[in-house]
Amino acid sequence: MDPSDTPPAEVGIDVALVRALVGSQFSHLASMPITHLSSGWDNVSFRLGSERLVRLPRRQIAVPLIEHEARWLRVLGPALPLPVPVPEHVGRPDEGYPWPWLIVPYLKGTPAAVAGGIDHVACARLLASFLLALHRPAPSDHPRNPHRGTPLSVRDAALRQRLPLLDRHDRDVVTRLWEGSLAAPEHDDEPIWIHGDLHPLNVLVDQGVVSGVIDFGDITAGDPATDLAIVWSLLSSAQEQFWSVYGDDEALRLRARGWAIALGLAYLANSADNPVMETIGRVTIDAVIAHS
Repeated sequence: MDPSDTPPAEVGIDVALVRALVGSQFSHLASMPITHLSSGWDNVSFRLGSERLVRLPRRQIAVPLIEHEARWLRVLGPALPLPVPVPEHVGRPDEGYPWPWLIVPYLKGTPAAVAGGIDHVACARLLASFLLALHRPAPSDHPRNPHRGTPLSVRDAALRQRLPLLDRHDRDVVTRLWEGSLAAPEHDDEPIWIHGDLHPLNVLVDQGVVSGVIDFGDITAGDPATDLAIVWSLLSSAQEQFWSVYGDDEALRLRARGWAIALGLAYLANSADNPVMETIGRVTIDAVIAHS
């Protein structure tokens, strides 16, 4: 199979639209300068002055994700030991734009995927502490997500379709490791809050250490092993420091390795026009193999 491109936007979003939305709904912010910051699979982000961001869904499928952030980050954010983008304002459809949107704090830092000079040991300890605080029992009305927090068996068919993205040697090794993770005991405790999309573009780094965690659209509850794939995608050289803070359990680590394989291949499969995501996928798979 060949990697896919980023899905096209379903609505046009530019500085003029954002200025109109902010001006009509939050007039006290209307004089702030607005500049485009980034466009991802699901959302477009604009700087609003020096201290805020505007986040707008670019696809219908992303609307529930923005709604989950709007509701749950206000609940979870105050208890977390790292800054997260707790929404300040929730915008409504207006000016021809059809969906809700957010104004959130601008968090200091550079995505770890493109940052230099990272202190991996310090980052491992900080992220382990962050995830310990996040990975708490979730209420019964937590957001559902069919793709994150699930048993690894849910990912099996898609993963095997993506194995041809690897060369023969890596494919054989990864298949063996994946099957070992599949055989691990499943998470059978109550649903645990998880970020759901914790990769190196969603971890911010400032002066070498983690300064914030962003993009909680996939927030859900289930197996915390999903989030622990970050150990391979970002913290390969400091794995033991991470586990010494987070706490280690053989079955959990095996499932986390399985999630690293599944997500690493997913990043590769959707990286045709995104070299940073391709690098994240390669780094993750290489780390899984190196630590096998």
